[in-house]
Amino acid sequence: MCGAELTVLPEGVRRVAAVLQAQGHPHMPVMLDDAARTAQQAADALGIALGQIAKSIIFRRKSDDAAVLVITAGDQRVDEKKVEALICPDGKRLGRADAEFVKARTGFSIGGVSPIAHATPPVTLIDQSLFRFDEIWAAAGHPHGVFKLEPQQLVTLTGAPVADVAVDPVQEKLTQARAIYLVAARADEIRALTENIPSPCISVCRMDAISGLCEGCFRTRDEIAAWSQASDAGKRGVWNLIEQRMAALQLLAAS
Repeated sequence: MCGAELTVLPEGVRRVAAVLQAQGHPHMPVMLDDAARTAQQAADALGIALGQIAKSIIFRRKSDDAAVLVITAGDQRVDEKKVEALICPDGKRLGRADAEFVKARTGFSIGGVSPIAHATPPVTLIDQSLFRFDEIWAAAGHPHGVFKLEPQQLVTLTGAPVADVAVDPVQEKLTQARAIYLVAARADEIRALTENIPSPCISVCRMDAISGLCEGCFRTRDEIAAWSQASDAGKRGVWNLIEQRMAALQLLAAS
């Protein structure tokens, strides 16, 4: 890619391209059609499997407010507990990285976070699931920008270690089934209550990045934050939503 072509790219993509050029990487960023908004749509546009999309997940390490970048395959989910065990030796946890935090730390917007060319170098882990493929595609600093590379080239470009940080699908199903069992049992116990409605929390406080629901009580962040101030009628309404969500999850698991 020549200098003239680089100048027409978004600023974030130009930064990524500059690093790739400096490292002698053979593949420069390309821009996908604006319709490719999800990882699956990007994979379809490139004619590859979903797993070949190297997606970037950003967390916030609570002990020092550092950005933590986990690069995993597009068909995998990151297990926060595994990541915490690797990069939180003080026992503290990872926190949510909102759009403002991501932009400030990486210089990129959510959806376009590249593995390289960050404003501030993050703590980075590469999920071993990417090594199933000979060729992968990573974000290039813009929601529609990507570049091609091999998994080992990702290690070379980032200097990051490779680890098992993906959710075990079997364990995930068991954990979800246990949570549904416990919360459903509590729902049966309190069904006749009209006041002093208890919380559905079962001390599994971890948010699902895809659904936006807690994996233990099936509430949203807003519902959890508002619970203590909610009226009994409001709490009952949340319980009704929880039961609907659990039923939908059970149907999905059975399909």
